[in-house]
Amino acid sequence: MRKGLCLMLAIFVAMMVVVAGCGKESTKPAEQGQQNSSLTAKVLDIGQGDAILIRVAGQTVLVDTGDIEHRDKMVAYIKKEGITTIDKVIITHPHADHLGGMPGILENFKVGHIYDSGKTGTTALYRQYLSLVNKKNIPFTVVTPGVEIIIANEIKLKFFAPDKSLLAEAEMNSSSIVAKLIYNKFSMLLTGDAEKESEELMLKSYAGELKSNVLKAGHHGSNTSSSSGLLKAVGAEAVIISLGVNNDYHHPHPSTLKKYEQFKLKVYRTDLDGTVTVTSDGNTYNITKEK
Repeated sequence: MRKGLCLMLAIFVAMMVVVAGCGKESTKPAEQGQQNSSLTAKVLDIGQGDAILIRVAGQTVLVDTGDIEHRDKMVAYIKKEGITTIDKVIITHPHADHLGGMPGILENFKVGHIYDSGKTGTTALYRQYLSLVNKKNIPFTVVTPGVEIIIANEIKLKFFAPDKSLLAEAEMNSSSIVAKLIYNKFSMLLTGDAEKESEELMLKSYAGELKSNVLKAGHHGSNTSSSSGLLKAVGAEAVIISLGVNNDYHHPHPSTLKKYEQFKLKVYRTDLDGTVTVTSDGNTYNITKEK
């Protein structure tokens, strides 16, 4: 193993604060009177990558950070929202189209806490990410399935993946974090690039907990994700696909779109609709398109 890689892994292990069991991690509560705050989850239009900006009760959460080539666009978008602090950043896995914007985030915003899948990478981008986190001394947690983190009051994220068995052997996509955003009666399942291998493990352990109003499509709508079993368990009414216009991967796959049609899902796509915004008061929800 090369000396540089050994050092990178040593830094990673040193930073890890492993959350175990099914406990909850608390954060600062919302101020009095904010219990019925409006939640906003924006699936950003940033090309062939993922970035989901969640805001509720004075808290800001960013799930993934898009690709390197759209880093400046993403930073500009978040600044335009008037955001200076991102309370939580969740990196589902270290592929460039999910991790690529992280240097821009760390250099332009105060970050309160980072949650990571624990899947290590060997790229210069990954090494830069760990180095910046270490330099800025940002709290860093490797999540485990079953754990919940509180955003504000009872607004929370619950993690269902990755299963530890996938971290050592599976390729990057099936090592993605999968988390359910829960706000009273509303929920949205955020799947990163999790593929069928991960979906099958979630169905074995959490089938009864996956039901959600909205699904963020796994792996940009490819045919390696969104199995019929998962779609049945989630029972969503709408699905949002994050992808680039005329992307080289030919996402979304026709067979996946056909499955969405069979399950009567309303389909939203960032390549056609621009940024897709989900709002909820904890009881009802609404989805709007930028275009």
